Amino acid sequence: MFKLPDLPYAYDALQPTLSDKTLHFHHDKHHATYVNTLNDLLQKAGKSPSSLEEVIIESARGGEKKVFNNAAQIWNHTFFWTCMTPRMAAPTGDLSDAITQAFGGVEQLKTAFVAEGVGHFGSGWVWLLAEKGGALSIKSTHDAEDLVTQADVTPLLVCDLWEHAYYLDHQNNRKGFLEAWFDALPNWEFAAAQLAAAKGQGAAWRHPAPVPAEQVA
Repeated sequence: MFKLPDLPYAYDALQPTLSDKTLHFHHDKHHATYVNTLNDLLQKAGKSPSSLEEVIIESARGGEKKVFNNAAQIWNHTFFWTCMTPRMAAPTGDLSDAITQAFGGVEQLKTAFVAEGVGHFGSGWVWLLAEKGGALSIKSTHDAEDLVTQADVTPLLVCDLWEHAYYLDHQNNRKGFLEAWFDALPNWEFAAAQLAAAKGQGAAWRHPAPVPAEQVA
């Protein structure tokens, strides 16, 4: 069974961009519901997967939409928490060079990232990703869709576009949220490690593995 991962920082660590109220609501309610629902579905089906990535890929191939939606949303949320930090530092080294090559610089990346997120209709996610050779691009996905099923890309960062991610703090101002998020919260050190993995230097991030049922509170 899958266990709701703890946040990698305190609930109030991302203020003022994301309040502790938002993180309690988003992590403890929304994210937890996906975990509980997926565990119920897997238990009823008698399945004991070895990884969340396995569940996502197999449910996508098999057309198991409810399983996919919940599994992918678990992965997306855990990745979202991981790619934020209260101690942001500017990108350096290979990541900085890749940003300059693809976008012209961090400010231009911000403009493109925010524009993609604002222009995305409905719920979903906006990603900074690396192709297999390390070239960077931006993509938005709808609803629960993620990049796990796409073998030739590696996500570096993601921002949640579902309204529950920002409405308590930013109301309906998605653009304001995305701008504030980009300025304050991306974990560029984590993004750099993901870029290295995309270039064959180390392993990309994976979701924590399942645990025995007795460890799921």
